[in-house]
Amino acid sequence: MNLKFIFSILFIAAGILPASAKLSLPQMFQDGMVIQRDRQVVIWGKADVNESVSVTWRKKQYSAVADSEGNWRVTLPATKAGGPYAMEISGSSGDTKTINEILVGDVWMVSGQSNIDVPIERVYPQYSKDVEQYSNDRIRLFRVQRSSKTERQTDVLPDRWRHANIKEAWDYSAVGYFLAREMFEKTGVPQGIICNSVGGSPIQAWIDIDSIKTFSPEYYQKYLLYTDPDYNRTQGIANQRASDLWTNLVNENDPGMKEEWMSANFDDSAWKTVNQYDHSWAMNGRRPVVGTIWLRQHITVDKAHARKPAKLLLGRMFDMDYAYVNGKQVGVTYYQYPPRRYDIPEGLLREGDNVITIRFVNKSGMVEFFPEKPYKVVFGDWTFDKTPEMEIPLSEEWKYSLGASVTECLGGKSDFQNQASVLYNAMLCPVGPYTMNGVVWYQGESNTGRPQEYGDMLRMLMANWRGRLENDKLPFVIVQLANHMMPSDKPQNSGWATLREQQRLTANADPYAQVITAIDLGETYDIHPLKKQDVAQRCAAAFGNMVWSEKNLLSPQPVSASVNGNEMTILMDQPLQMGVYNEFELAGPDGVFHNAKAHTVMTLSNEKKAKAIANGILLTSDEVKEPKKARYAWKDNPLKANCISKAGLPTLPFEIKAE
Repeated sequence: MNLKFIFSILFIAAGILPASAKLSLPQMFQDGMVIQRDRQVVIWGKADVNESVSVTWRKKQYSAVADSEGNWRVTLPATKAGGPYAMEISGSSGDTKTINEILVGDVWMVSGQSNIDVPIERVYPQYSKDVEQYSNDRIRLFRVQRSSKTERQTDVLPDRWRHANIKEAWDYSAVGYFLAREMFEKTGVPQGIICNSVGGSPIQAWIDIDSIKTFSPEYYQKYLLYTDPDYNRTQGIANQRASDLWTNLVNENDPGMKEEWMSANFDDSAWKTVNQYDHSWAMNGRRPVVGTIWLRQHITVDKAHARKPAKLLLGRMFDMDYAYVNGKQVGVTYYQYPPRRYDIPEGLLREGDNVITIRFVNKSGMVEFFPEKPYKVVFGDWTFDKTPEMEIPLSEEWKYSLGASVTECLGGKSDFQNQASVLYNAMLCPVGPYTMNGVVWYQGESNTGRPQEYGDMLRMLMANWRGRLENDKLPFVIVQLANHMMPSDKPQNSGWATLREQQRLTANADPYAQVITAIDLGETYDIHPLKKQDVAQRCAAAFGNMVWSEKNLLSPQPVSASVNGNEMTILMDQPLQMGVYNEFELAGPDGVFHNAKAHTVMTLSNEKKAKAIANGILLTSDEVKEPKKARYAWKDNPLKANCISKAGLPTLPFEIKAE
């Protein structure tokens, strides 16, 4: 008979069979973690029901007993910045866990949608020298992995704490990385950044369902549809099957694959020549091409660079592309947003004529190249802040042929992650009550279709999160949406501008929130602007004001507006750079806005010894005889906005009514 079985019988008979050890910790409690300095810190986890748990921290022991659901928590006293330390967690069942390399410093969370997600890899060309040279093991980075659930979760998906160096931060949030660096330079203490975001997510996905139910029956009812796991599973299977069938249909009907149009030896002399920015070649009659389009371009490589490795930069394109050099595939990108930076391996380029081929695959929308991006072959360094050995600019002219023109894909993308509360349940709830110093919220692009409701939802989000993180004074920095899309010289009823105003007013009404602007950091053709270090620096200044009572000047805002005849004067909260300003508008009693002339005026301060300061703006418009309202930078992309503070920061977009 098996000895293990005999001993088990004996243990049961004697009533001394060892209890099953269930002591566990959340994913965030692991080697390398950072805990908040100068504040009580909660440590929690799971164990057997009624099991005693002890936490040994800096030679002192703190105890708890697991409740009827196996949950336990211990509150550690405030600790000064320092480390590394070790923490031991032991259960009365005999199970013990040790966490090493713990640092005590400041902890911040950055959250929102894809502009928080944008990684160092994406912005690297702009900051390559700096990023390559920087390494700091006193900065730790944790990524909450993407997940969506209709039920509240008790833990996040597995990840680890990383160090701030080019290798470990390569795919980490650029805003989070730069914020940690700013805060380390400011304080000199360890920094922990928690990135908790999902690209494309709307704000309602991050709010507790009880709040959503009260606020919007529409959002709540859509949420209920997704509580059926069978529906979610079958929808996912159906969408994937539809996508596979569509891809097979395209490949079977694409002559370019059969005739090898990517080959260096293919004769493209009969193909039509088109300009990459002329969209007519991407149309099939009056409708955009659904299927594939092939483009080819010849470049000449000199003897000195033949066979050398290089980089093929193809800017940004819509939507999916396969890229070939001399018939060999060098890259593929599956959707529109990532920059195309493809490695050309050593030996592939030859002296003389070489062929670059692009095969676009498009399920919807219109194939296109985005301007203001690099399109070239680069030898040596290819980043923006270094000098390459040599580069060959690509022509805007390409040889063109339609590949497969097919029906639209039957399936659709699952909308589950965009439903109310599903990200709050899966990604925010499990983080609470991890103690932290503040939150950056950079989100809103996905809510610009219904911007008027954004302020109410932002207030709910901050209240929900403060409750879950057990800090009713938790500071929030709200990042206003950056400028984006085509500029206009005429006034716009812009959803983007309306949402920015909701962000501004909501932050101003909350004593523990501040707003910073990115209105000067955006890009016309890219919804993911690259100047993330500037965003982080402005966030750091706002946190300095809220956390340490610093007096950092942020972007100017209006205080009041008064009317004298056909003139309106807006009083700002700080001095401005003197000048004539663009992007101001006035409206009369009819509420219709018109472009306005604007310039700085001097006003008297409220101090005892009043002095003249340049914090006034005088507005007039030939079309408005009785001004009632004014607004500034009220467009998707107010590219000419130039109202700047004396300290050098752009004025926040705003709307104001005369008193």
